[in-house]
Amino acid sequence: MKFEINSQGGEMKKILLAIAVAALMSISAAATEFITIGTGGVTGVYYPTGGAICRIVNQERKTTGIRCTVESTGGSVYNVNNINAGELDFGIAQSDVVYQAYNGEGGFKDNKIDSLRAVMAFHPEPLTFVVNKKSGIKSLYDMKGKVINIGNPGSGQRNMLDIIFNETSLDVGMLRSAQELRAAETPRALRDGRIDGYFYTVGHPSANIKEAANALEIDIVNITKENFPEIEKILEKMPYYSIGKIAGGTYDGIDEDRYTIGVKAVLVTSANVGDKKVRAVLEAVMKDFETFKTMHPAYKGLTKESVVEGLGAPLHPAAKSYFKEIGLIQ
Repeated sequence: MKFEINSQGGEMKKILLAIAVAALMSISAAATEFITIGTGGVTGVYYPTGGAICRIVNQERKTTGIRCTVESTGGSVYNVNNINAGELDFGIAQSDVVYQAYNGEGGFKDNKIDSLRAVMAFHPEPLTFVVNKKSGIKSLYDMKGKVINIGNPGSGQRNMLDIIFNETSLDVGMLRSAQELRAAETPRALRDGRIDGYFYTVGHPSANIKEAANALEIDIVNITKENFPEIEKILEKMPYYSIGKIAGGTYDGIDEDRYTIGVKAVLVTSANVGDKKVRAVLEAVMKDFETFKTMHPAYKGLTKESVVEGLGAPLHPAAKSYFKEIGLIQ
């Protein structure tokens, strides 16, 4: 009988301990705030950028109480719309998409997002036109009669192509077929001959384009006034675009520099997202900025000054306050 009483007492202690642990875990979970960053396809630069941000933010979660997760999405337009809908806390988007969404232009003419706010800018993103070298495509005019992937609806490249088709003599109807594949599908489609080329707005080097270059002979088409004079009209009308360089040697078989129109990648949020979350993200990245820059080759040219340039929308109040504190803005 004495043994039975001790045994029951031991079991009771175990039960009480389990209850206490569960209670502590519940309190801890309640104290944790979660944020989600919308990115893009897993073979682009947005997805690893979101992962890099979350990795640094989560190192500070015991202090900040913020836990960060990353979500692969359809890209810039998707992210902006889902931030507006309250489905995402943060998202990465092209600066042109950010500008158009905030100002109610382009595809956002009937869907102006006044609450959109910028947090910080990242790497430049050239509109990259990857083609099968055997296709003979040397300029945008050569797309006539070809099968070209113009990007899935909601992606940044699709948004840019819509602008180019609207603002120049080019037209989707000139193509033999306009495909709407997601970025991750395009290298294989190019390799298998299902498409002659595809557009991708992305930082370089890109795993997507490396995959294509490893599978067949590719070329990247210049998009400049020399081979596409109409681009000047877009550059004059839309100052958030500029001509950037893709360095020769970045991809197998392309030894010379390529030049093309491009934008910047921007981390955005909503004015309705609390200051604590925005500040937690910024402090984590900026305090460990040099480490962040090592997390992807596309960040090589980043400077602290460049993170407040080419944003496309006003800074979130918490971002504005933080950047003033560290002397990056007045």
